[in-house]
Amino acid sequence: MSDRDTFLALLDGRELRLGVFGIALDVRADGNIVGRASGWDVVGTWSWQDGYFCREMDWSGTPIPYNCQLVEVQNNTKMRFTVDRGAGDEATFNLR
Repeated sequence: MSDRDTFLALLDGRELRLGVFGIALDVRADGNIVGRASGWDVVGTWSWQDGYFCREMDWSGTPIPYNCQLVEVQNNTKMRFTVDRGAGDEATFNLR
């Protein structure tokens, strides 16, 4: 996926969830990210740059550094994020 509007349309009214780590994130159209992971608050900001989802976050005082990620959609029910513009580790979130 390389389009911000398509990304936001898929997320509209839904959360990104990764049950293994107790992660539930709300990625908002205004550029903010809020949620929880393993019982702790997560806050951050994001933007869409050159076809990638770029974000930085804070997990209860622990910084999660800025990174641009490749986003892929599976059956409109899952989103896979691959760090380092698609060259690194990946995580697949359920859309709920």
